[in-house]
Amino acid sequence: MFNQVLFTVLNKIELLDKLLDEFEAVGVSGATVINSRGMAHALAEHEESHFISSFRMFFDRSHSESKTIFIVCSEPMAEKAKAAVRRVVGDLNAPDSAIMFSLPLLYFEGITHNE
Repeated sequence: MFNQVLFTVLNKIELLDKLLDEFEAVGVSGATVINSRGMAHALAEHEESHFISSFRMFFDRSHSESKTIFIVCSEPMAEKAKAAVRRVVGDLNAPDSAIMFSLPLLYFEGITHNE
């Protein structure tokens, strides 16, 4: 039974293919991948935001874009997917790696495959 949505914001986008392969290996049957970027990077592009723009030199330009992956899944599948993220990405507490969180799923419609 699907009961949550697991989100991963992957800053190291060069790991995306490897992560999706790992998801498939642990049984994740579907995920959605969205192009994304953090607020600080977005604000740094606006000259009006002088405060944020002054920190441009500290941003890792190689990771200005990210990929947000979300998976609608059960608790057991979420545990497998979280372990897969940790195997591929490594320490999520390392700067500019990834963040991961889940939210309870109260309603869904249109998902026809099983885990």
